[in-house]
Amino acid sequence: MSIIPSFFGGRRSSVFDPFALDLWDPFKDLSPSENSAFMNARVDWKETPEAHVLKADLPGLKKEEVKVEIEDDRVLQISGERNVEKEDKNEKLHRVERSSGKFLRRFRLPENAKMDQVKASMENGVLTVTVPKEEVKKPEVKAIEISG
Repeated sequence: MSIIPSFFGGRRSSVFDPFALDLWDPFKDLSPSENSAFMNARVDWKETPEAHVLKADLPGLKKEEVKVEIEDDRVLQISGERNVEKEDKNEKLHRVERSSGKFLRRFRLPENAKMDQVKASMENGVLTVTVPKEEVKKPEVKAIEISG
């Protein structure tokens, strides 16, 4: 497997990752990969005519264990922590595959995002963050009479 240098000083595999390669992408995922200990909190981001909608799979977490924050420079941050289940001395673990620990995902939102109207809800382990969009004003067209 070939390795290509990352724009951020690390090394990155040759697997194509459009978010890692385009520094000018307004939808860029700003998450530091080394902080995502638990499942990397998989996120889908779709855009509707009215809003940007992000859905994060956070199985087993309660809404009290998740934080959604907005930074001044249009950055949406989703973070939280899944704690390790307590081990009973009378039990013997045969396999441990479910991750635990902290996670952090950060996304730069586009300029048309209404940052003061962001809403979040959580149902069945899926966090939904809705960021309404500002109306894009169409330029006014004024007809100019041609003389002569």
